[in-house]
Amino acid sequence: MRWTNNLLASLGRAANSHEHALKITGSDPVIATRFRAGEAAAAVLAANATAAADLWCARGGRPQRIEVEVRAAAASLVSFAYLRYQGASLDRRGQATTALYRARDGRWIHLHGGFSSREGTLALLNCDDNAGAIANAVAAWDAQALEDALAARGVCGAKLRSADEWRVHPQGIALARVPVVEILRLGDADREPIPGPRADERDARPLSGVRVLDLTRVLAGPTCARTLAEHGAEVLHVRSPKLPSIEPFVIDTNPGKRSCFLDLDRKEDARQLRALVREAHVFSQGYRPGALARRGFAPEELAQTRPGIIVVSIDCYGHEGPFAERPGWEQLAQTVTGMALEHAGDEHPALVPAAINDYTTGYLGALGVMRALARRTTEGGSWHVRVSLARTAMWIMSLPRTAPDAKPGGFDAASIAPWIIEMDTAWGPLSRLGPIARMSESPLRWDLPPAPLGSDPAAWS
Repeated sequence: MRWTNNLLASLGRAANSHEHALKITGSDPVIATRFRAGEAAAAVLAANATAAADLWCARGGRPQRIEVEVRAAAASLVSFAYLRYQGASLDRRGQATTALYRARDGRWIHLHGGFSSREGTLALLNCDDNAGAIANAVAAWDAQALEDALAARGVCGAKLRSADEWRVHPQGIALARVPVVEILRLGDADREPIPGPRADERDARPLSGVRVLDLTRVLAGPTCARTLAEHGAEVLHVRSPKLPSIEPFVIDTNPGKRSCFLDLDRKEDARQLRALVREAHVFSQGYRPGALARRGFAPEELAQTRPGIIVVSIDCYGHEGPFAERPGWEQLAQTVTGMALEHAGDEHPALVPAAINDYTTGYLGALGVMRALARRTTEGGSWHVRVSLARTAMWIMSLPRTAPDAKPGGFDAASIAPWIIEMDTAWGPLSRLGPIARMSESPLRWDLPPAPLGSDPAAWS
């Protein structure tokens, strides 16, 4: 619970706030790594539940009993693996271009050919899309030169670094200067109460009446908005019809949301998004820094359009520094920060077998939103919440390790069964991992099944 209390205190929650009864049970290792992945996730989920319970009390509700189980929290870091529905499959295209390869100088580099990066990676390497051809092509490069060339093309890839190397790297230095969750004031605005019904009114929940625009994809960004939906927020997921998607990840992260298409390169769609912003409370985005700003949706512009808005920015490497505008994903956050190297060693480096930074960063983003909502009630203002995968990795790596001889507990059906829920969806009956935290007065749930992309109008309900 110390990690939970430290997170809340770093975000301005006073020690004498509402006295909720918090209990975290279980311990690591659950996943096969010495990093305390399950305990870190449990700490953040407990902080989320506490922040939600504070907002519940602001509605007139009673303090709550909160419980989080470490094994279930660890399972949430691979929650897409618990999806069971007819026709389930994971698109494996780009798999060869998403892997660690040894370069000419003996250093390793992690390529990431997801989405549009696949074509750019293969074009740079001038080779076929198979592991043997890619390995031969990478072996003709030094790792640093290849990382730089990939970045120049705007595609993903990162050299494997140790934690010591990352600490002295300009991007690591920039990240070490900021907290794991940043909450920055964007501008002045009047104080606003938490919208929606009082706790004693019908269907009241901690975030009832809070409208969230979710402009994110895979996995941290949509997890942030999914977490807010667990507490009753109205979430509208906005995607471009031109962007590719991965079906299991959409199903995993879209419960509790409605989903619409808007193409921000079309003036009428950009106007519609601005209309939605004017009635929103939260705007969450996970695209590369500058992508939305170029279309008129920079945080400062959003605050002018809707004073009092809370903007969430989620990215891989952080929001300032030489890597700030580079695209990146879970694998690359593990690679640059030293997490992958410590996990498996230099001879055969490998990733922690979970989306440890993706999901945890999503939870941290939601925590920042709820603390910003609380601050807005007393201080007013528009707020900018910033989180990143690499900063999350650095936080997890700052925590104590499990004992070298400790055996990972893993997941068995019986231990996870209490968190498995059933939903009727557009894909048919769905079995999946449900919300993890338990709250006595406002139980977590999703009021909507996951929606296929673009299945709803671009309007608030």
